[in-house]
Formats: sequence, structure tokens, C-alpha cells
Amino acid sequence: NPQASMLAFVDLDGRVPHNHPLRTIKRFADQALANLSPTFDAMYGAGGRPSIPPERLLKASLLISLYSVRSERAFCEELDFQLLWRWFLDMSLMEPSFDQPSFSKNRGRLLKQQVALQFFDEVVRQADELGLLSDEHFTVDGTLIEAAASLKSFKPRGQPPSKTPPDDPGNPTVNFRGEKRSNATHQSTTDPEARLAKKGRGFESRLAYLGHALMENRHGLLVDFQLTQATGTAEREVVPQLLYDAQVRGFHPRTLGADKAYDARACVATIRQQHVTPHVAQNNRGRRSAIDGRTTRHPGYATSQRIRKRIEIVCSQLTKTRVCVCWSR
Repeated sequence: NPQASMLAFVDLDGRVPHNHPLRTIKRFADQALANLSPTFDAMYGAGGRPSIPPERLLKASLLISLYSVRSERAFCEELDFQLLWRWFLDMSLMEPSFDQPSFSKNRGRLLKQQVALQFFDEVVRQADELGLLSDEHFTVDGTLIEAAASLKSFKPRGQPPSKTPPDDPGNPTVNFRGEKRSNATHQSTTDPEARLAKKGRGFESRLAYLGHALMENRHGLLVDFQLTQATGTAEREVVPQLLYDAQVRGFHPRTLGADKAYDARACVATIRQQHVTPHVAQNNRGRRSAIDGRTTRHPGYATSQRIRKRIEIVCSQLTKTRVCVCWSR
């Protein structure tokens, strides 16, 4: 319209519906970031070139996860015209979007300093102060987190680089026909700590890590998340550490719900050694369960098993967004 006004006054806050879920998330995030202000002051010197504020980097990481943005480049491009995101990041319409290389570099540096983990802990503390968290009843579960590495990078250990240039540097053709690959003989050249793993029979193998989530049972909120290499026993091996960390942070676990993967004698024994009742699902297929009627007869066991299913939804979302990259301890 040639008669359209060339100048407009836009109130970003007025454009966001009062019941939009990002309003609640922003309120919690801003309070947590305010509490971390001394940490940010210690990280960034008074001199030097201005950098992207760490508060914006962390909130941008939230947006990338919440909206499943495929890449940092795509996020920076969309931020140019996304009013909702600008409101969430406290950016005016006149401010340019982030420069993608600078954004990636600063965000990576911030995450390496475990600041994102402190941010997560601050949000958990707020939820605890509001009485939203159970102090005694928890659930644990593990989920595969796909690594940012292609199966084409999974090559024999110690193999020297090929002197033949690839047919396509961006996506070279690789033939694995007849080659047996395993973690004992192969390793990713781009992410050496990633391991070849699959969810179960019938699922394809992929390079991944194993995420371990601890959920409180009152409202189904995560209170801890840890990342390990994907081995066949990592799910059970990390349970004592999750319980110990929960106790250090002031929780008093009495019960721990889990699926059949945790129904192993060694795992159940370590849970009990920490004075916690293992409410694990019984695995009676071709074997004897590590728990019996002395545990399953109580109403609390059935309650734990019902609530346990909530964590599967949470883990499914973590798998899709890789948000655990920010939370790994």
C-alpha cells in the first residue's frame, strides 16, 4: 500500500498474549539470570569489545530448544523478524540480529563454563521455593541423545587420513558394505566421545550419548540431568550419583521409580544402600525380578509406577531438542 505509514510505534509486550506460555518462562528465566549476575560480572571484564550479553545467550538457547530450531544460523536469521523472540530476549525492533559466527562462538564458550547448569539449578530452586517439588519421591530414566556427528565419521581407530580427496567435501560418499563396525574397533573422527548405540532391537544404530534424568513426582519437573557415554550399563551405574547429588542439594529421597531396565540386583542394592526404596518395574521375562512383594504390595509402588510415565514424555522432548547439552554435569 503506497499510503502505508513509514513510521509505526509498536509495543512488543502488547503484541504477546497475556496467557502465552513464554510469559511464565520469561518470568522464571529473568529471575534466575538476575541471581546469576555476580557470576556473569566475574566472567566478563570491563574492557574490550562489547559482547553478546550472557543473559541473551542463555535465553536464546531456551528458544532454540523450545522451538526446535534446526541450527544457530537459522535462529539468527529468524530473529530478524520474529517479534515474539525479540520480546523474550528484551531486544528492540531497531537492534540487529546476532552475527551467527559470534553468536555460536560466545554461546559455546558460555556453555563450556557450566553457566547453563547454574541457570538450570536456579530455576529448580525457584520451583522449590514455590512448593512445586516433592522432597521425597522421584523417578529416573535414561534416553539416547543423538550426537552432532555423522555415521560417516565413524572410522577404524588409528586409521590415517585418506590422501584421496572426497567426491563431495560437504557430503562425501562412504561405502560400509561388508564392514563390521563396533565401539571397540571404530571411533568418530568429529566427536570421539560419542558411541554407536541403538534404542533396542529393530532400531537403527546411531552415534549418541546417554542422558539421565531425575524427576520429582509431585508435578513431574526435572531436578537433575546428567550426560554419560552410551554404554549398556550406564543407565544403572549413574543412579547412585543422581541420588547422592539430590541429597547434597537438600532433597531427602525415599522412593525412586524406574522402568524395567533398572530391575537388576546390583542397581537395586545400591539404591537401598542409600536408604531409598526402589520402585522399579519388575522384569520377569526369563528371569527373577530383583524386587518382590515386600516392595510391590504397598500402594506407593503403584503410584510411583503410574507417575513414572511422565518422565518418558520429558525424555522424548529432550531427545528431539538436545537441550541436555546445556544441562550435563
